[in-house]
Amino acid sequence: MTSTGSAGTTAGVAEDGLDVSRVRRDFPFLRARINDHPVVYLDSAATAQRPRAVVEAESDFALLEYANVHRGVHTLSQRATARYDQARERVRRFVGAAAASEVVFTAGTTAAINLVARSHARPLLRPGDEILLTEMEHHSNIVPWQIVAQEAGAVIRVIPVTDAGELDLDQAAHLIGSRTRVVAVAHVSNVLGTVNPIPVIAELAHSVGAVLLVDGAQAVPHRRVDVQALGCDFYAASAHKMYGPNGIGFLWGRRELLEAMPPWQGGGGMIEVVSFDQTTFAPPPARFEAGTPPITQAIGLAAAVEYLEALGWEAIERHEATLLAEATRRLAEIPGVRLIGNSADRVGVVSFVVDGIHPHDVGTVLDLGGVAVRASHHCAQPLMRRFGVTGTVRASFGVYNTLEELDALVAGLHEARRVFGG
Repeated sequence: MTSTGSAGTTAGVAEDGLDVSRVRRDFPFLRARINDHPVVYLDSAATAQRPRAVVEAESDFALLEYANVHRGVHTLSQRATARYDQARERVRRFVGAAAASEVVFTAGTTAAINLVARSHARPLLRPGDEILLTEMEHHSNIVPWQIVAQEAGAVIRVIPVTDAGELDLDQAAHLIGSRTRVVAVAHVSNVLGTVNPIPVIAELAHSVGAVLLVDGAQAVPHRRVDVQALGCDFYAASAHKMYGPNGIGFLWGRRELLEAMPPWQGGGGMIEVVSFDQTTFAPPPARFEAGTPPITQAIGLAAAVEYLEALGWEAIERHEATLLAEATRRLAEIPGVRLIGNSADRVGVVSFVVDGIHPHDVGTVLDLGGVAVRASHHCAQPLMRRFGVTGTVRASFGVYNTLEELDALVAGLHEARRVFGG
């Protein structure tokens, strides 16, 4: 899927969409060979490859400008602090937050959800209170809530998923009630690619005074995010899903909620005054960023944001929609292949099973041909049980994937059926 637009346009954007051949040049990894085949990387939902611009932003800072941030009076420290603060401002604009102080850097989506569960929900929960989740959640948006619910005597309720892979909103309206304190939902399912109607869910949550946390890990690489338009109260995401470094992510939270939350971890950088009698804490976001922060990674995250925005969201969505439609059509034509979910609004993720062949065996055969997919329960065991499978094969697409790479995927599936007698 290579555009024929002007080569002079910016950051791989051609006049009629995404210039994928140019984008691929930004990712040297894609020149690798796996098992003597060109690598076909279809595992971006697990972690996306990083473009040269992100790696260079990190390495240039680490090699030429590195110093610790905050409280340093020397020039390097002041420069590093400015770069770190600029990264936070870049993320603020990326998600449409009202202020940079609403953006907390975390170790990733998991850490961000745990922060909200521990610091916002736990102090407020009482026996009999309810936390509303969905059947399609990643374990990172299930287990933290189970832990605080068990501690507080609260109850977990679950919005079911339809056969098409969509949330049952009628059941959601029935399940939410006066005891609901938190609603936590994925913006995009990591298994189904389903894009959930967050504004609708936000309205339901707020109608009973509950707060809404959105797991945005799978949304931020694919769709423009505006937390104000979504109407949520917290939004969590990871850099490594959006072509950035691992080990860093962010939590956006409404200012009044963050200000009311006690710190989750203690240490340097999150205090105002410390004595052995009493400690007072810094305002958000510093209150939630104890210790030396991930400075280099924050700069890489900012570079990833800039890279995505330079490509253009319309071009990204158009490109991935084409890949998704073609992959769905071609996989459905292979005997014995059954797609899981077919929601009306999806991003570039397809999950499927092959009759009579374990997903791990399918993934192994594909790997022999250089095709990298994910074959597991995808940290979504409740959803696997919902669809009556132990796991699936998942192919997930990014800005660097091409229609030609689907040929390798399809050929590998035919080979798996041949090898295992499918």
